[in-house]
Amino acid sequence: MGLILQKGRFITLEGAEGVGKSTNLNFIAELLESQDVPCVVTREPGGTPLAERIRTILLDKAESDMHAMTELLLMFAARKQHVESLIRPALAAGKWVICDRFTDSTYAYQGYGRELDLATIETLENLCLGSFRPDLTLVLDLPVGRGRDRVAARGEKDRFESESDKFFDKVREGFLQLATRHPRYRVVDASQPLETVQAAIAGIIAELGSGSHG
Repeated sequence: MGLILQKGRFITLEGAEGVGKSTNLNFIAELLESQDVPCVVTREPGGTPLAERIRTILLDKAESDMHAMTELLLMFAARKQHVESLIRPALAAGKWVICDRFTDSTYAYQGYGRELDLATIETLENLCLGSFRPDLTLVLDLPVGRGRDRVAARGEKDRFESESDKFFDKVREGFLQLATRHPRYRVVDASQPLETVQAAIAGIIAELGSGSHG
């Protein structure tokens, strides 16, 4: 792969429910480890003990009356702790960090899905993170119906997975809109066979590692 190891890189995987983030997160970790690249695998909301406790609240179906703004603020509270306690230190140590969801999910779910003001989310992003952004964001795209079928096969749904198809149509559109913003976004068609998806991801990771990624 010819990876440049002078500094850590921050990779995020995004997409609606059931697109295959967990499977491909593990694939990327194994790919990096095979190249002797030290990496940390984490997730949002969560990643630290405090952020994981916030995650439990956010995913709890008993919190069905949670206000959208409360949800948004909890997401950023968890994220701030995650970035300062885990992500930044790992990157500073030269490790690559691979994260299942990050701020783009907040734009897609709370912005496009819940229809909160995108400018408000951007204000919170700048307040909590400053200029800190991922080096690469992989958006795994899949028709909502197929993703929902995969989620249903897992068993009981959490508070987000229990949302309507209409909600997830807006979330999917949100991710695709976000992916037009900056070269750090790369959309991968997750409806393809897994081997094809992972071959595409491997090629993108190689570009990032060689320094040729935009």
